[in-house]
Amino acid sequence: MSRRSSNAAHQWACPCLLGLGIQLLLAAGSLPVHGATASGSRPNILFLFADDQRADTIGAWGNLHIKTPTLDKLAEAGCSFRRNYIFGGNSGAVCMPSRAMLMSGRSWFHVDTRKLSDAKLMPELLRENGYVTFGTGKWHNGQESWLRAFQQGKTVMFGGMSDHSKVPVRDLGPDGKLTAERTAGKFSSELFADSAIEFLKHHDGRNPFFAYVAFTAPHDPRTPPARQLDYYYRHKPPLPANFLPQFPFDNGHMTRCRDENLAAWPRTEAVIRDQLAEYYGMITHLDGQIARILKALRQTGAARNTIIIYSADNGLALGSHGLLGKQNVFEHGMRVPLIFVGPGIPAGKSTQAFTYLLDIFPTVCDVTGVTPPAGLDGESLRPLWEGSKARLRDSVFLPFIQIQRAVRDERWKLIAYPQAGHLQLFDLQADPEERTNLIDSPEHAKQTQRLLDLMRQWQAKSGDTLAIPSANKPFERIDLTGRTRVPDQWQPDWIVKKYF
Repeated sequence: MSRRSSNAAHQWACPCLLGLGIQLLLAAGSLPVHGATASGSRPNILFLFADDQRADTIGAWGNLHIKTPTLDKLAEAGCSFRRNYIFGGNSGAVCMPSRAMLMSGRSWFHVDTRKLSDAKLMPELLRENGYVTFGTGKWHNGQESWLRAFQQGKTVMFGGMSDHSKVPVRDLGPDGKLTAERTAGKFSSELFADSAIEFLKHHDGRNPFFAYVAFTAPHDPRTPPARQLDYYYRHKPPLPANFLPQFPFDNGHMTRCRDENLAAWPRTEAVIRDQLAEYYGMITHLDGQIARILKALRQTGAARNTIIIYSADNGLALGSHGLLGKQNVFEHGMRVPLIFVGPGIPAGKSTQAFTYLLDIFPTVCDVTGVTPPAGLDGESLRPLWEGSKARLRDSVFLPFIQIQRAVRDERWKLIAYPQAGHLQLFDLQADPEERTNLIDSPEHAKQTQRLLDLMRQWQAKSGDTLAIPSANKPFERIDLTGRTRVPDQWQPDWIVKKYF
């Protein structure tokens, strides 16, 4: 990290961070995990989950324009999975299938993503095996499944999004039923952090815990507190390297997507840099709330026997390729952070192996000694941090609704748009930002055919029956300049005034 970024990180660090790096490093890598620590007790699991955070928004992962001192310390103290993906999704509200796949360990072809009625859930299984399960924050897959999964819960938001200062939440009462919905008057990230801290402080320690803290940041409306907002308005992030004023053709979701309406077409540099500033502000504020949770964990004495997981449900475009949302299969839409910290996990390790969010369930089973249910599509990540395997898979498949499909390996990526009959081929080694489509280059015809075959193999394995074009059809260019946009109900007045 440069001197500039290091000093800036110190500026954002709260006092509880001063000893965080040493404390976490002591907790990580010092004890073996074979379903239990050396002391014989099974590890606790603290799962911190962000909403709409793309993978390139962590300082320690190379972004010198964002301040994430807490996440940086987690990366230093544990194992970073730098090629971690979601398995696409079957809804424009990508967070719903993403969370369903996380909790079930199955792809969206193999689980009821709306209600999770046909799968054993990760916290549900841990609950059945002696873990105290606690949940706070966003749950986008129905109340019945949440009640199966958690014994304790406070400030739970059932749904996809809300005003961050007026979050509709419910608690789990002593009678095992959800209380009436109320509107919380505290900013969402602080609200959920408070509930997690309260749980940690009151947990009696007789049984290990699984604490799931599902933030709604940095999902829009992007309204960070004034301190973070002012900072990033004064230090605006640069445009993405793959910025475009407009995406050139209809990808199947351009005019049906709430996310894409959050700025006018064509996108301008000023608007995108302001929205990035607001987005970064949300992440930096979230980072500070995570610091509070980790301080409470240390104060309870449980940190040394706790595995901390940090991840997010999907990425976001925010100007990349002329898009704003997550309804795409580009790297910025499909890749999300993933960091594991804790006993048995080496500090400062990073892997480029392909992983999925749905690998977390079997990994948690592995480190807690709980037998995983049959039918999981994920694999344990533990061999990657232990070094017994260099990779779990040679490629990843990224299927989104019935409108986009992608497959990638170490170097090449193919995207198919079945409705348009269009194909894109990218050499990610030379073009990691996916800017130059090589599909019509004769010298790459063999790569295209190989990847089409690989995509169909993934389809057969996954149960995906969507017909994929076998040859490229040139796209029909669109221009959405001046298209009428209507703000959704959750956008505050200043956002509406500024962007609509």
